[in-house]
Amino acid sequence: MRIWCKLIHNNRLVRDTVIENYDMSLSRTAKVYQALEDACMTFDLEKPIWLDQNKREFRRHARTRFNADHFIETIDFDYLDFQVIEEDY
Repeated sequence: MRIWCKLIHNNRLVRDTVIENYDMSLSRTAKVYQALEDACMTFDLEKPIWLDQNKREFRRHARTRFNADHFIETIDFDYLDFQVIEEDY
């Protein structure tokens, strides 16, 4: 699985990273949560809170956004875009 994580500010890409996890012993959900944790470590961010809306968006589109409402600390970007770009089969 490959997930693209992007920090967006004023409709511009500020930073991005691609997280890869091909560990077949993990479930898809575990890979997604691990990828978010890895991206947050890369960007030096706290982990955002998954709200019901994020879970629904992610199930439907394999993509969601985390904005300031999802973080406890103040962030210096508009949102974190989190998108699956390649699935394991």
